[in-house]
Formats: sequence, C-alpha cells, structure tokens
Amino acid sequence: MYGTMMNYPMTLDQILEHSYKIHGDKRVYTQLPDGEIHCYRFADLYNRVYSLVSSLREVGIQKGDRVATYAVNAYQHLELFYAIPLVGGIIHPLNIRFSPSQLVQIINHAEDKMIFVDNDLMDEYSKIENETSQIPTVWIDKCSESQQPENNNERLNYENFMNNSCETSKVLHNENWGLALCYTSGTSGDPRGVIYTHRSMFLHTLAANQADVFGITEKDVVMPIVPMFHALGWGIPYASMFAGADLVLIGKNVDNIIDLISKTGVTIAAGVPTVWTRILPELINKKEEISSLKRIIVGGEAIAPVHIETFEKELGIEIRHAWGMTEMSPTGTFCNLSRSHQSLPEKKQWTIKSMQGRPIPGVQIRIVDENDIELSWDGVSMGEVQVRSHWTSETYYKNGSHNKDLTSDGWLRTGDMATINPEGYLNIVDRKKAIIRSGGESISSLALEKTIISHPSIIDVAVIGIADETWGERPVAILVLNEPVDEISLTMYEYLINVFPKFWVPDKFFVVEEIPKNSVGKTDKNALRQIVTNCL
Repeated sequence: MYGTMMNYPMTLDQILEHSYKIHGDKRVYTQLPDGEIHCYRFADLYNRVYSLVSSLREVGIQKGDRVATYAVNAYQHLELFYAIPLVGGIIHPLNIRFSPSQLVQIINHAEDKMIFVDNDLMDEYSKIENETSQIPTVWIDKCSESQQPENNNERLNYENFMNNSCETSKVLHNENWGLALCYTSGTSGDPRGVIYTHRSMFLHTLAANQADVFGITEKDVVMPIVPMFHALGWGIPYASMFAGADLVLIGKNVDNIIDLISKTGVTIAAGVPTVWTRILPELINKKEEISSLKRIIVGGEAIAPVHIETFEKELGIEIRHAWGMTEMSPTGTFCNLSRSHQSLPEKKQWTIKSMQGRPIPGVQIRIVDENDIELSWDGVSMGEVQVRSHWTSETYYKNGSHNKDLTSDGWLRTGDMATINPEGYLNIVDRKKAIIRSGGESISSLALEKTIISHPSIIDVAVIGIADETWGERPVAILVLNEPVDEISLTMYEYLINVFPKFWVPDKFFVVEEIPKNSVGKTDKNALRQIVTNCL
C-alpha cells in the first residue's frame, strides 16, 4: 500500500523560493577587489537569478547543457549557482587552481556550452583563452571603469548579458536531473567528474543544517572560505540561504579575512586547516576584532589537537571537523563531542575533536579489510573506509554504469584508511596509497604529522614514504619552522621516540619555507617527493 503524501520533487527552486519568501531581507556580502563590500538582500538575488534564467534561455541554453564558471566566491557566482540549474542546465565550476592543460582537458571533457569568467581572474584565464575561444564567454566585471580590460567592447559583460525581464516560470519537475558537475581534485589520478542531482543536493542541504552538523541558523552570518568550485563550496551557499543566515563571500583577496569578519559580524566560517593555522597569530593579536566568530568548520585535511586547543583556549572559537569527498557532495562525517565526553579532561576532548567524527544523518559508513570483509568498530582495527548515502555518486561522468570504486553490494571505496571507535567516531589514518609500509609494518603519516605539528618550533609538516632497499619504505618528514632550530633531526627524534615505536620515527627531516598544496589546499605529496628527491 502506498502512502497518501504528496510526491513533490526536491528541486533547487524550493531553496531559492524559501530564502526569498521567508528570509528576503537577509544579506549577501561580497568583498570587492578595491576592498569595498558589496551588499544586497536575498530578495535582490532572487530577482537577478530569474533575469539570468531569462537570458540563458534566450541564448539557447537547454536542459542538460553544461555551463562553466571560472570565478571566485562572489555574489555573481552565487547567482549562477541558482540560475544555471533553474534553466535546466548543469553548472560546472572550474577549479581555478588547476593547470592550464588540466582546465582545457576538463572543459573539453565536460563539453561546456558557455563559460562565465571572473575579471579578477583575467590573467589566469588568458593562458587558456585561445583554447576555448570557440565557446561563448561572459565576463563577470567587478572593476571600476578605469580598470576595464582592453578590447572590452569585444567581450560580453555579465550585467549586459543579464536580461531586464524576470522570468519565473518553473521548468523543473525531475528531482533526479543533474544540477552540477564537479571534478575531483585529482589527488590519486586524473580529475573525474561527478554530477550532483537536485535531489542529492536538497537532501545534503537538509542533513548539513542539522544542529550537530553545520548547525547554521537564521541568527548566523556564514563565511565560506572554501572555494565555491570545491564541491559547490561544501554546499554551504545553499545551506546558509535555506537556513536564512547572512552569507559573506570573500572574493579573491583571502588576506583580508579578519577585517571582513569584523565588518560583517561573521559567526561561522569554513575552510581547510591551512588557512586558519597560517593566520592564527594574527587572529590572536586581533581577537577583539573577531569576537563575533564562534565556530570554524574545517575539512580537506586533519587539524591537530594542539591547534584546536589554541583556537578554543586563546580565542574561544569552537572547531568542528568534517570529512567527505567530492563524490559525497561532499559531507560524510562531522565531529562534535557527545554528552558522555563533557566530563573528560580537555586534552582528551581535543583529541576527539581532531577525529573526523560520526556519520551525519543519511550516511552509512564501514571499514573493511583487503577482502572487503567488514571490521569491528573497536577503535583499533584499521581498514579502508566505504560509504553509501543519498548524496554519494555511484559512477563518474561519461563512465557509464561501471565504477571500479563501487563494491558489488553498492558501497563506494573512498581510498581512506581509518579506525572507528565504539561510539562511531571515524579517525582517518591515511590515504590507502599513502600508508608507509616499512619492513612489513604499516606507518601512518597522518599520525606522525599530528604529533610533529604539536612541537612549538613547527608551523607546518608533511610526512611521506621513500623507497628503501632494506625496509621497502621509510618515512621522511618535511618541516616548516617558525624559528631556527639547531640539530633539528636530533630534536625531532627525541620528541617522537617517546610517542612512537622506533621504526616509526622518520629517518630524515628536511626544512623548507613552505609545504606545497594542491588545488583545494591539501598537501601535495607528489610535489614533496620531488623536493625530497632533490635534497637526497
């Protein structure tokens, strides 16, 4: 027997309509290139979105057409996040940190019909402009008249492209229709495309806004530092507007975060740990200016307990750790202390908070051995993480129905190695391919990094394995120091030998000025291997 409930499709227009009708006076702030802040209401955004819908229809964008964006976090990009899917198209945010050859390959693979390019990124985009000249391009201009590019009359401007009419007729009926095409960061191979649906993003938004997940409310002011091209900004642009929270978009200038927090009263921010640890001393020096900031959501890489301690004790800012991947839209787990943890010593609490947390509502998770046999949640057994959810991809774009990363019973192999404790807290140990196998034993580079970063002289670290004739592989550590240290190798050996077995301690310690990062802010271990090769 079927139920009696309406089968109303879960499509993106519902998020926009709710934001407009219930929270129309809420604000979107954007930091402009000259340092000024653009501000308008959700109601203004709503009208501009449907003007864009009319314009996209007029130029022939049809259902299923991929429309690319090459843009920073700004209000025009947010408008496109809604307008392209609402016309039936599929928004394809390009990773602006990809190499020119990667970008051209991805644009061709996606068969993009149109590209919206941010003028702030003109220099970067010029490297591939000749390769994409056959694709209609609209330039998003946030510059003053004196800063207009040469030959601007030959380029279609965003404001001129936008139709003055406001077409609000609905064309969306199928919640399983594609909404966005996002490519993976290519950590373990070439980037692969994942197509999110209206249904998957709607459900991801509902789950993300749970109190024990992002916990966004109408009272909040949310600033996603995570780029909007990275898994749709972790879904935060949609989640914030659905909840009725003001949204703060940082533009291209990430060096002005503290001033932006102060001016707009940001309460929740989100981004990779590297951003926050880099500016931590400045945050402490200006803590009175950022007193509104209560919570930071971190993901992409693990954050060490020592940094969580500093944020909470020095600044009174709560760190919430998330884990996921592009294939998961991207949120899979989220870390909050449970009621039973409240009586634990602070250091134990910080250790728990450095874990990746428990599966959010709607996500199932398990760890398995090399034969796909499920392992116990005992906090000790280590296996590969496998997931399934309402917003996890079962295949890749142009990959048909075949996905070698999908198990026969429908779970996605993530490539991450982890333990899960009896309370359901996931603790990522390493990427499967990054586990260091030395003399038949496994060494976790992540565990070493978490401990090394807690040394007062270290501000960044990465550990990789290098080939060794005797042991197969041995760990080496690459360090960034905040002050010169005599005999750094001896210092770090003595620091680690009381924590880890002797064979875990890296054989060599290299000091560099900066740890290379990939397109989404994760440590680029391939680049590190080249650095180590040059040093040996």
